[in-house]
Amino acid sequence: MKRLDLFPITTKIENNELSIARINLKNLADEFNTPLYIYDKATLDSSVTEYKNALASYYGTHASVTYAGKAYLCTAIAQWTQLHNLTLDCTGEGEIHIALNAKVKRENILVHGVNKSDADLKSAIQHAGTIVVDNLTELERITQLFTRHSSLNLWLRLLPGVTVSTHHAHTQTGHHESKFGMAREEILQAAEFCKKNKMPLKGLHFHQGSNFRDPEPLIPAIDLALDIAKEIGFDDEWHFCPGGGWGVAYHEDELPHPSIEHYVKGICEAVIEGCEKRNLSLPHLHLEPGRSLVARAGVAIYRVGAIKKRENKTWVLVDGGMADNPRYAMYGARYSCLAVSGVTEERSEVISVAGPYCESGDVIFEDLPMSKLKTGDLIAVPMSGAYHLSMSSNYNGARKPAVYMLENGEAKLIQKRETLDDLLRRDVKL
Repeated sequence: MKRLDLFPITTKIENNELSIARINLKNLADEFNTPLYIYDKATLDSSVTEYKNALASYYGTHASVTYAGKAYLCTAIAQWTQLHNLTLDCTGEGEIHIALNAKVKRENILVHGVNKSDADLKSAIQHAGTIVVDNLTELERITQLFTRHSSLNLWLRLLPGVTVSTHHAHTQTGHHESKFGMAREEILQAAEFCKKNKMPLKGLHFHQGSNFRDPEPLIPAIDLALDIAKEIGFDDEWHFCPGGGWGVAYHEDELPHPSIEHYVKGICEAVIEGCEKRNLSLPHLHLEPGRSLVARAGVAIYRVGAIKKRENKTWVLVDGGMADNPRYAMYGARYSCLAVSGVTEERSEVISVAGPYCESGDVIFEDLPMSKLKTGDLIAVPMSGAYHLSMSSNYNGARKPAVYMLENGEAKLIQKRETLDDLLRRDVKL
């Protein structure tokens, strides 16, 4: 069943029902209610192992993997990153706070952000190992806040002016008109500023886009970055991160999943050849896989409420949607699903699934062949591990769903379901 390849690696069909990590999803949803999110730890572990093995094969030990907190971050996920000694990419003091709660080591905290506040910078200087500097104004502010006894390192974020092919313009970050990073001339200004002010400049970073499948456009950006590195004159202990954003398949039409080895091999060979060509010492290479570490590990489970037929359209309305997964509304993202029970039944209907919220954009997917569903049935939406919960909201008074980590037949709660009282925590009575 091709659609099953979108689900976590421990997914099985047992008695015509879905199970993950030896846990029956119907029983899980009946016990803990819906909407419900689950993460399969075996799939998380497997994706990290695949990246690390590829890096070891094509680059050696002088390389590491960074987990992008923006994909999905909670205390348990931050703790999981440290089981694999990953660097944790935090955007601002909020994500730094989560990292600290998970006892992430200073040297494993890296801080991004396009317009960091003073609070963000102070937290980063106090707790992080690396700040990726986005602009010259920020660099000046860091200099004012910086204390000489800090063990902090600085990288500069390059705007390479080269895009990768993604499914939506909002997921492209490397083009000339992007709000992110500094052009070549600004990078050189920043490097000179660091030298003059004796700031610990240790590396370069760029990011071209998210959910792309072809690593070829990375090559000219890598070449530009290495030219700049040569001009700056880094010592033998410098760091280079050509971003991340490697794609995954969200729909069976997109299978198979893009090859991680192909992606890693292309980057490693470009960096090694580029450094040899320029007589430049090999940097410590950092990759930020983003969604390709966590998307497949996550599954959203919803319960069917009403079913409406509109001429040639059949709407199946479920108890979650835009508030826990805004990606369709934001990007027109495509998804697939399976019924939790009756998995192998004939896909005799074409349905569209939408949520309960007062927006026409509150859609999970459209026009998908499915088995016949009825009120009370459960559906499981795969590839739900990245950029769902991290972008979720309380729109229409929605409460964020419970999240469980599944491993070897055990389901462990890692985030509680929000309550009605949680909606009032920030309110002040007048």
